[in-house]
Amino acid sequence: MSPHVTGMRRFELTDAQWEQIAPLLPPQKPRTGRPAEDHRKVLNGMLWILRTGAPWEDLPARYGAVGTVSSRFYRWRKAGVFDRVLQRLQAQADARGDLDWDLHFVDATVVRAHQHAAGARRSGAIGG
Repeated sequence: MSPHVTGMRRFELTDAQWEQIAPLLPPQKPRTGRPAEDHRKVLNGMLWILRTGAPWEDLPARYGAVGTVSSRFYRWRKAGVFDRVLQRLQAQADARGDLDWDLHFVDATVVRAHQHAAGARRSGAIGG
């Protein structure tokens, strides 16, 4: 489907992705007397921030108010929403046989090298 038809932009959740994620999110309900901002729009705003690394203040207006998007992000993070969504999506993919656990892993190892290992000039080096 063309992005012009759905209004979807590059890197935003597709309809198929949204259908998988939507039931896993907290209920869409207002915290005040005003209607709550749409979860899909807000989640796309969160993903934009995470993808670009931009500060919250640079969030494009199409994703809603900065305060709304950022406060929902921090509330959901604290409540473990993202962890539960990931676990459920992984469980669903695993049940379908879509995951090969021998290939899918995350390595968070950090190895620091001494400055000289990066080619820094050493004092007293021959030819230096």
